[in-house]
Amino acid sequence: MPFLIDSHAHTNFNAYKDDGDAVIRRSLSQDIWLINVGSQYDTSKRALEIADQYETGVYAAIGLHPIHLSHTEVDEEEIHFQTREEQFDEQKYQALIDADQNHKIVGVGEIGLDYYHIPETMTLAEVKNRQTPDFIKQLHFAVKNNLAVIIHCRDSERGKFDAYRDTLDILKSEINNGLKLRGIKHSFDGDLKIAEEFFDLGFYVGFTGVITFGKNAEGLRQLVKNLPLDKILVETDCPYLSPDPHRGERNEPSFVRFTAQKIAELKSITLEEVSKTTVKNTRGLFRI
Repeated sequence: MPFLIDSHAHTNFNAYKDDGDAVIRRSLSQDIWLINVGSQYDTSKRALEIADQYETGVYAAIGLHPIHLSHTEVDEEEIHFQTREEQFDEQKYQALIDADQNHKIVGVGEIGLDYYHIPETMTLAEVKNRQTPDFIKQLHFAVKNNLAVIIHCRDSERGKFDAYRDTLDILKSEINNGLKLRGIKHSFDGDLKIAEEFFDLGFYVGFTGVITFGKNAEGLRQLVKNLPLDKILVETDCPYLSPDPHRGERNEPSFVRFTAQKIAELKSITLEEVSKTTVKNTRGLFRI
């Protein structure tokens, strides 16, 4: 049993091209496992290739992030700087699963809706129409392969929880139609009501190093206090969102301990209890 599991990492991104193995081994040496999450086909394939290099403790999720469905800003921290549009090609992603002899693929993600990164040439309505079909396709793809889903949703600048509301509506509709989904809303930044709606669907929520930030994160810390630990996963979302005391540095999986420590502090429980419960949650969800 590991000490902690970073349920959402990106050491498959270009930020780790020179020292990715050292970063992962630093994490494993502290008994911290990790799941590298894809954002498009190339980073998904890379996540699997990395996981195959380690006997245990390193896993992969594959999927197409909504911002890659249109010509918009593409993160240069990923493997290549690409601005091409990409659509979900089920055959290509299925081939990754079929080739996964070591059973390292544990999820489909990150997938969902992103109303924040909107191309100048598109309206919000057009973005919704572009993203929704591929989101639903990937939900069905996950269930077909008995994999958890890792949900990304980011609201528009002017809309309060607009992406969250649409995401939940889609999940509820698919589940009501018989789709047996299990999953997590990663990097959760909604409110108590939204969290409870995810819980009602059998989903978990993930928290990052953001909960260690200053006054701007106070609302999120209060939320963590009020949520049941058995519905929480910890994550880094590295290379982003480095926790205190590493703000301004490149994040890495071993830093997930600072998020776990903050949860323990907020809930007035031991780090060991946070460790035990979040590891159980993560292993149960991803079946590792």
